[in-house]
Amino acid sequence: MAEPIRLKTPLSDEDVEKLKIGDRILLNGVIYTGRDAAHKRLSDLLKEGKELPFDIRGQVIYYVGPTPARPGRVFGSAGPTTSYRMDAYAPALIEKGLKGMVGKGMRSDAVKEAMKKYKAIYFAATGGAGALLAKKVKKAEIVAYEDLGPEAIRRLEVEDLPVIVINDVRGNDLYIEGEKRYRQG
Repeated sequence: MAEPIRLKTPLSDEDVEKLKIGDRILLNGVIYTGRDAAHKRLSDLLKEGKELPFDIRGQVIYYVGPTPARPGRVFGSAGPTTSYRMDAYAPALIEKGLKGMVGKGMRSDAVKEAMKKYKAIYFAATGGAGALLAKKVKKAEIVAYEDLGPEAIRRLEVEDLPVIVINDVRGNDLYIEGEKRYRQG
């Protein structure tokens, strides 16, 4: 098995063009958190022609709503949220420069088309491993929508956050390919 690829954010077109489905990635640098309520607010800002609360170009959004951090910890359990809940909002954010999303589960055709057109990647994090994933968060601060509690947008500094490429810029889908391989026996 190939060694994981280390990626540092922000991501460029060149970074994401090199990736293919099934690649194991260790994400490093700054990523942002956001779930449905935050995505709705970001979408509303875009519709109103207003600025987003952070520069989205080249960024990665992790679909997570962490539990409260335990004493001595930076971040609470950080398991991924089901991604399709953000599918209504993701294409517009990808068009504005979002380069990566981390979650779990399949994405809609509209999101996959936006990823192909604007060169973005969808990564999966392992569901059920939230406590382990939280250890990869070295710093966390709320940057927007504090009133949303765990769903506030946070700026995270991560070190070797393990993810897998599920959808690449060529329109490939690891879930579909995996199922095909399984059926072929």
